[in-house]
Amino acid sequence: MPDSIDASEQMIEGWTKQLQQTAARYQAMAERMQGQTVTERSKDGAVEVTVDAKGLLKNLVLADSAAGKKMADVSAEVMRLVQRAQARIPELLQQAAAETVGGDETTETLVADAQRTFPAPPPEEPAESASDRVRRFLPEDVEETGAAAPPPAGPPSPPQQQRRRRNSSDEDDDFGGSILS
Repeated sequence: MPDSIDASEQMIEGWTKQLQQTAARYQAMAERMQGQTVTERSKDGAVEVTVDAKGLLKNLVLADSAAGKKMADVSAEVMRLVQRAQARIPELLQQAAAETVGGDETTETLVADAQRTFPAPPPEEPAESASDRVRRFLPEDVEETGAAAPPPAGPPSPPQQQRRRRNSSDEDDDFGGSILS
């Protein structure tokens, strides 16, 4: 009987040691990811963004050349760059996991979750010309003649519902009658 108890204790000690080693490797991976950042820069260098391993924007740099652009274009570029930077996070996680933990089911799940959280950005569309641009009725949308572009047709308004008139028997529904008595 003592042999089986000793064997059980050794088995439990082995499991405990294995769990501690695995936890240490995952802690090393977490610490490594903690300091990771991803930086993306626009083609013209006017906008640069940096996100951390959680996908949070940590730095935004707008070059002087961005001042000559429309703010709508600059903000759209910022958002595109943030999404591109975030889409690189699963790759960093996979690399850190391979170097610290190795490939196992848990790391595959972590990377898959990161890929769902930070999907690949949509393909970049070619720059649209001024004639292709959607009218947004901003000051830059005023025609050369000085007249604003005609507003687009909006959706039809929903039909108005008729209101029900209250009859005298409904007055008691107001918890004790009218407050104007």
